[in-house]
Amino acid sequence: MPLLGWPLLVTLTVVVGVAMALAVLLWSRVHGPRPVRLAQRVGLLGLTQVTTVLLVAAALNNYGYFYGSWSDLFGTSSAGAPSSTTISRALAAHGRTGAPLAVTRDAAVAGESTWSAPAQWRTKGRIESLTIYGAHSRLSEQALVYLPPQYFQAAFARSRFPAVEVFTGYPGTTSNLVRRMHYPDVLLKEISAGRSRPMVLVMLRPTVVPPRDTECTDVPAGPQTLTYFAEDVPRAISSSLRVDPTGWGAMGDSTGGYCATKLAMTHSSVFPAAASLSGYYHTLRDGTTGDLWGGSAQVRELNDLEWLLRHQPAPPVSVYATIGADEHTHTGLGDTKTFASLVRAPMSMTTVVLAGGGHNFKSWAQVMPAALDFLSHHLIP
Repeated sequence: MPLLGWPLLVTLTVVVGVAMALAVLLWSRVHGPRPVRLAQRVGLLGLTQVTTVLLVAAALNNYGYFYGSWSDLFGTSSAGAPSSTTISRALAAHGRTGAPLAVTRDAAVAGESTWSAPAQWRTKGRIESLTIYGAHSRLSEQALVYLPPQYFQAAFARSRFPAVEVFTGYPGTTSNLVRRMHYPDVLLKEISAGRSRPMVLVMLRPTVVPPRDTECTDVPAGPQTLTYFAEDVPRAISSSLRVDPTGWGAMGDSTGGYCATKLAMTHSSVFPAAASLSGYYHTLRDGTTGDLWGGSAQVRELNDLEWLLRHQPAPPVSVYATIGADEHTHTGLGDTKTFASLVRAPMSMTTVVLAGGGHNFKSWAQVMPAALDFLSHHLIP
């Protein structure tokens, strides 16, 4: 049974109902000495509590698409870190022997395959499910790629399009960007209204080695996540689709916002613009990240965006940053203001403080159209 969807929710609802019914029916029928009866009743209460908590957790996950599968939840997925042999076979299978990168087309993720029919591609665009392999980083990840209507129109048959890497937060699921955040729908609306230029969206999650949160970092003796997103993905996509190899944008919420800004600041020749929705701008270490810097203070500083602005020349990039006025944690409003105060030419930053906004989908949905418009007008034609 999949982790996401109604089957699990209905099953858990039935289980909770049965647990509550058993508690009511058996409460007065327990037998034995008083300690034994007490233990039995505590067990009945515990059963109802545990099943209720599981139901609430499943409902929240279904709402936010935090974990897409049981393997994501328990950290048993190995899809994000294939062996060198797996990478080499994937390259060879697609005529890419000796080449640094490869893209393979997957069976579409459930729900995305019906987003548009072939007859609608010239008016609505298309969503493709791809697996992007990187020989530099030795990582791979599934991506959902939105191709705008112009990609299929005769007038643009020889055009190469700008692209944007769009990230979920941590842990996130890629499908969330389509089903919950509605990125393709929003971009299509902006293009149709003339507010945005046609762009290709490469939708990803930053968690390529679940369950670890690598914060888009090249971990010493570990996953080379920054290399994967900054080098492997643009080269792979531009070699497989009509997409420019440079002049990319990056965009994301929360951890995805940190990753997007980081790509622009550390690889400005490829990413001249970024949009951060409730992102943060300094390094984090917690139970999900572990030590991402190999014990090196220098590596940590080089991944701290505020440190980079304080101690290194500002990169020639443009950043669109949004934050909710009610976000008062150490990664919230204060952090965004600190980062903005450090920005100097040739870097530029547009900051939007959303009145009453918080760290949630509702707030991000309000600023997403303007963020996409911003990126489309800051990318190289």
